[in-house]
Amino acid sequence: MRLLRLLAVAALAAPAVLAQYVAYFGTYTRPEKSKGIYAYRFDAATGKLSSIGVAAETASPSFLAVHPNGRFLYAVNEQGGGSVSAFAIDRSSGLLKPLNQVSSRGNGPCHLALDQKGKWLFAANYGSGSVAAYAVRDDGSLGESSGFDQHQGSSVNAARQKGPHAHGTFISPDNRFVLVPDLGLDKVVVYRVDEGTLPPADPPFFKVAPGAGPRHLAFHPNGKFAYVVTEMGINVVACRYDAQKGALEEIQIADAAPVPRDPGMSGAEIEVHPNGRFLYASVRGDNSIAIFRVDPATGKLTSAGRASTEGKTPRAFALDPSGKFLLAANQDSDSVVVFRVDQKTGALTGTGEKLDIFSPVSVVFVKQ
Repeated sequence: MRLLRLLAVAALAAPAVLAQYVAYFGTYTRPEKSKGIYAYRFDAATGKLSSIGVAAETASPSFLAVHPNGRFLYAVNEQGGGSVSAFAIDRSSGLLKPLNQVSSRGNGPCHLALDQKGKWLFAANYGSGSVAAYAVRDDGSLGESSGFDQHQGSSVNAARQKGPHAHGTFISPDNRFVLVPDLGLDKVVVYRVDEGTLPPADPPFFKVAPGAGPRHLAFHPNGKFAYVVTEMGINVVACRYDAQKGALEEIQIADAAPVPRDPGMSGAEIEVHPNGRFLYASVRGDNSIAIFRVDPATGKLTSAGRASTEGKTPRAFALDPSGKFLLAANQDSDSVVVFRVDQKTGALTGTGEKLDIFSPVSVVFVKQ
């Protein structure tokens, strides 16, 4: 009995073993440069990555999403006549087996997301400004589109907003709504998840400042707040989130750009740290990530500095599931740079780990 107690105490005192992951990188494909989706083993204790190689050959898989069960991966194929591809994940090798490919029902698909039960997949078409929904079959393959909505309208920026440009699909924490930032309309359009038919919420959209160009969105872990990064405005719109209606209410606009601004700058990606204390937003042109402290009671943001991504055009970045590391995907310098996250301040420090990947534009993690 005494031996059992000693073993139990020793087990509690032993350091936790962090999980190992496979990190998948979506790219823009070019002959002799990139063939599709690349895979690396990721050590969550050290932030080190080791190459597996090409996980799957597919055309311009610019954004990736993982099924909640960790067995399947999905990619948009960002081309003129766009498509969405489904893959089965080989958990031992990390390689991807193609399952099927369906039309995205629009041009230039740029983002996709699965609901939390893994029943429905939603894809945003930037080029034609539309959203499509698909049933996910038991084997991970995609059925034909179950829902579709073509956005209509324009906004004030004649060069960028002559028509709609759906830029992302984001599932609410309670799995009842899908929120779609539309850069061309200066709106976040909201739908009910329901049976993948895309019925509009009430109210059906949230408006940002004219010309700001909403791009991506992130929810706070407490489910009370949501944050929208704008591409042309280069700011973060902090919002209260009404879970009953799926509605957003602006509470603050926080500037993500450095001073002075350069005309070539634009906002790109946004993420909230798993601990809910920090928020990150990338700025292309400045090649940096703006860091904010989050007040969990009010949802408001306070600037906590910025960090260079040590590359060019950070179109995307991702925090690893532990929140210890941030991986910045520098599209135009063909590099992914790993940063350690200070858990007390949110500050980012380069680890010296750098991958050479052609035109990286998406990062996801799958637990092994």
